[in-house]
Amino acid sequence: MDRAISSATQTQRRRHRWLLAAAGLLLAVAALLAFRAVLQPGISRTRILTARVETGDVEASLTAAGLVIPGREAVLTSPIQSTIRRVAVQVGEKVRPDQTILELDKELTSSALAKLQDGQQQHRNKNSQLQLSLEKALNDLQSQQQVQQVRVRSLQSALRDEQYLLKVGGGTAESVRQAELSLKVARLEQQRLTEQIRNQRAANAADVRELGFTMQIQDRSIAELAGKLSQANVSSQQAGVLTWVNEDIGATVQPGDVLARVADLSSFRVRATISDAYADALHLGDAVVVRLNGTDLRGAISTISPAVDKGVVTFYARLHDDHHPALRANLRADVFVVTKAHHHAVRVKNGPFYQGGKEQAVFVVRAGKAERRAVRFGDSNFDYVQVLSGLQPGDEIVLSDLKDYLDNPVLTIND
Repeated sequence: MDRAISSATQTQRRRHRWLLAAAGLLLAVAALLAFRAVLQPGISRTRILTARVETGDVEASLTAAGLVIPGREAVLTSPIQSTIRRVAVQVGEKVRPDQTILELDKELTSSALAKLQDGQQQHRNKNSQLQLSLEKALNDLQSQQQVQQVRVRSLQSALRDEQYLLKVGGGTAESVRQAELSLKVARLEQQRLTEQIRNQRAANAADVRELGFTMQIQDRSIAELAGKLSQANVSSQQAGVLTWVNEDIGATVQPGDVLARVADLSSFRVRATISDAYADALHLGDAVVVRLNGTDLRGAISTISPAVDKGVVTFYARLHDDHHPALRANLRADVFVVTKAHHHAVRVKNGPFYQGGKEQAVFVVRAGKAERRAVRFGDSNFDYVQVLSGLQPGDEIVLSDLKDYLDNPVLTIND
């Protein structure tokens, strides 16, 4: 005979069924989460670099290639055509003012100087001969003038006699006219001689001046060559360090060829080159940052070359600390020309993630996951990128290039 099931037993059975259902639901949820975890892509933390968003300055800049050069450098050139005879100072040694660095052979120039001096002596002799010749020609004309003056006086006397004879009836009018004509011709000849003497004196002075100019030019040539000969022992007018010298003994050099360089290594500046596409962005006084071996030195553009050579523009920058210990001659450096500065801006370190666009997706690290987020960027430089929107100070983003994962809204970061 069946017995009725007690209410306590029924309650217990219902509780048991509820527990079984709840356990099954939990298992299903766990299985679903596990399945989603299996499907969700992940990336190892060791493969990525991250950085925190912060507040600071962002200076938009152009990148140029730079070379550290001495602040002052004397370039010593050959004054004459010659050959190198002796090198007195070695590269790296200190040089005193007027100390002989290199000696040139003087024989060829000494011979040329002797020829010039001989030619000048010939000019002096020619000048003496010219003076004598000109004085003789002038004296001859003056003698002719004196003779003509006597003749004019004689004809004047003869005219007075003919006029007197005509007056007393002892002469004729024809004789008077003949005497007047003879006197007129004599006076014209006297005027011609006077004009010829004046012209001769002017010509004499012109000939003397011409020869004098020739002698002055020759004197300057002699003085110039003598000065060059005295510089055949090449020396520097400033103290410094010999950074380069032509050590090829016996090598032929032409006037103007560089023989040595003496630099004042107490101060430095930077010579930089940049693509001519950015030529219009360069201005005198623009701030620059010179980076060498991890050290940043600030300065400003002091000179911009007006010419473009092979697609690049050359400019020079002076440094605020031009004697910093990190500076070395011929040391290569990165030069950043600051075009715009943002102070107290939201920024993040520059890295492979930044593609140079104004808006792009980045991955923000949160609770062991990397979540994709759209971010707007502003200006940038080699170190930082300005954040306009999409990130807040304190956010941690992935600096590594994750462009292969941009289709995934979330990435799991595996330890």
